[in-house]
Amino acid sequence: MSTKDFVEKDYYKVLGVPKDATDAEIKKAYRKLARENHPDANKGDTKAEERFKEISEANDVLGDPKKRKEYDDARALFGNGGFRAGGPGAGGSFNFDLGDLFGGAQGGAGGAGGFGGGLGDVFGGLFNRGGGAGTRTQPRRGQDVESEVTLSFTEAIEGATVPLRMSSQQPCKACSGTGDKNGTPRVCPTCVGTGQVSRGSGGGFSLTDPCVDCKGRGLIAENPCEVCKGSGRAKSSRTMQVRIPAGVSDGQRIRLRGKGAPGERGGPNGDLYVVVHVDTHPVFGRKDDNLTVTVPVTFDEAALGGEIRVPTLGGPAVTLKLPAGTPNGRTMRARGKGAVRKDGTRGDLLITVEVAVPKELDDKAREALETFREATAGEDPRAELFQAAKGA
Repeated sequence: MSTKDFVEKDYYKVLGVPKDATDAEIKKAYRKLARENHPDANKGDTKAEERFKEISEANDVLGDPKKRKEYDDARALFGNGGFRAGGPGAGGSFNFDLGDLFGGAQGGAGGAGGFGGGLGDVFGGLFNRGGGAGTRTQPRRGQDVESEVTLSFTEAIEGATVPLRMSSQQPCKACSGTGDKNGTPRVCPTCVGTGQVSRGSGGGFSLTDPCVDCKGRGLIAENPCEVCKGSGRAKSSRTMQVRIPAGVSDGQRIRLRGKGAPGERGGPNGDLYVVVHVDTHPVFGRKDDNLTVTVPVTFDEAALGGEIRVPTLGGPAVTLKLPAGTPNGRTMRARGKGAVRKDGTRGDLLITVEVAVPKELDDKAREALETFREATAGEDPRAELFQAAKGA
């Protein structure tokens, strides 16, 4: 779709809607016409196919509020090929060929010939609204930056503010970010300062790609800066304090909006991505939002029951009541003593009981255990195991 077509074609007529049609009316008309003229519903009908392309092209413009406004402004300015000079009281108008007007702007790889170039660039050139070059270059978003940080187990659970040294592309100080050692770069003729070029994808649609000649900057340095080699960007290091939220896990990637490299020409900053590594803890482990701990208990505590004290991460110990006959490996729960969740609540502390077997016994303890063995000699704890094995 050329800029000339953009001005001369009546997209309202193509969709059959008035010029003051609402967005909903435009969408409804497009859907109806698209169904009627879709190539799948009109096999071999070249007229329907062309009609479908016109409908898609019209919807691409009128369905986008920004494009629609530029389209309306252009048609109000140029009419049907006539340009009114002077304004009220000028007493006349003169006609000229739109092809002559837009012919020069359509050169290059995409240039201003496609809609993606923006009629604002063409009008800027006509009325010298775009500065010395007649074109306003577009803002450019800063690059995203990725870094890594290693936290202790406790810092990951509770959250921490850590210093982070980052290297990113900043505006070059030698040329003030212009890329030109004289500070006067020229507008890229290929993309007309937009940093992008358009390419057709069929069906009346177009796609935009970064301009390869200016590498997406919209500007070309006639005298490239010796420091940044004409890019306008130079590598810079800085240290910033970054808040890592509570409850992060090992390997998690955190996005901090606007903390990346600065943008160009008023563009927004990029984002900072921080990959978190978490050290292990000698006592506690983690399972999702829960913390885990293994607590040794004596044989008599497990057999007779009792109360045991269990440590928590960064807080006071909790008292856990063991029921009589607690088996080895049983897991119990202390609620609210785990990791911080996204909603601010905490997970639980999962406590696994491990019966501790003494490596050495004194005479009194040995005598007591032998007495216990004699008292329970008729019991075989492996009887059910053998029965189950035979049944299988």
